[in-house]
Amino acid sequence: MTTQEAERAERGSQRATRGTAQRAGGRAAPVPPRVLDPRDEVVIEEYRRHLDLERGRSPHTVSGYVREATTLLLHLRTTERLELPELDIAALRSWLASRADGGAGTATLARSAAAARTFTAWLTATERIPHDAGRRLRPPKRGRHLPGVLTVDQTAHLVDAPTERAAGGAGTEQVQSTTGTAEVDEPGNRRARALALRDAAVLEILYSSGLRVSELVALDLTSIDPEQRTLRVTGKGDKERVVPIGIPALRAVRAWTDSGRDVLARPEAGRALLIGARGGRLGVRAVRDIVDASARDAGIARHVTPHTLRHSAATHLVEGGADLRSVQDYLGHSSLATTQIYTHVSAERLRSTFEQAHPRA
Repeated sequence: MTTQEAERAERGSQRATRGTAQRAGGRAAPVPPRVLDPRDEVVIEEYRRHLDLERGRSPHTVSGYVREATTLLLHLRTTERLELPELDIAALRSWLASRADGGAGTATLARSAAAARTFTAWLTATERIPHDAGRRLRPPKRGRHLPGVLTVDQTAHLVDAPTERAAGGAGTEQVQSTTGTAEVDEPGNRRARALALRDAAVLEILYSSGLRVSELVALDLTSIDPEQRTLRVTGKGDKERVVPIGIPALRAVRAWTDSGRDVLARPEAGRALLIGARGGRLGVRAVRDIVDASARDAGIARHVTPHTLRHSAATHLVEGGADLRSVQDYLGHSSLATTQIYTHVSAERLRSTFEQAHPRA
């Protein structure tokens, strides 16, 4: 056995010993503070610039990939006690196992593995590591997870909640934006009504066009073609697609732009379609709050997110007879396999209805 092979065998033995001790409730060797080595900080910053400038990834993707790369480097230094050029498949699997031990589910582990493979490919391309160990990294197999969806009636009640609030004409003391009391800070009905009109437009667009929340907040005034009843959307990987928008959603958008947008918008909003509390472009977190609070207003007990509306829209299309290729284009999926989950959702709902209603079920 060569010296290098002996060292690798010794490291493997140490990993196994640490893992056994931890599973048995024992204490591993003290772990240094989980702070990035200054050399790794440089690596992370260059990787961030690569993802942002060279790969053109979205801010959300850059943030997620950088976070995964950071935890991997911390694990490499503090748990594996290895230098960056020594990164191997055993260290990667150990890192992924630590993520699982921390409670990460199979979907999260799959995303972590994908992020790690992107990181190690870049490390190899920039000659920071001699071999791309990430090519051999595989996450645990994912079981079939059927996304939660709303019924058509539940969706209608949720989407109508802000419209009913706007029609009520209550003052700011009674009517609050679904994003919280901080948004209602001016006397009179004008601002409260503007907020309700905006929330109605948000919900109508999410359900009508099946958008991701990141796609929704990126919409500009020029993204909508009312004549063709379409939206021009920039999705994952900066891929552009054109999706239909329904008449009720167009009415909600028109009401918002005619009577609400100018009440909230400040110069920094630019051409943004949807405006947030401080007058700039509406943020992702605010959209989540709008959906969550509107679901409560509609009497829906379960937790509802913007993605729930996207899942619901796709499922309702499939149940209505839409073909999968059309739904794939509508959602902006790169693979038809991703879209096929909605046939399973539809089948599950049919089976549940059958078992409850058929006399010989």
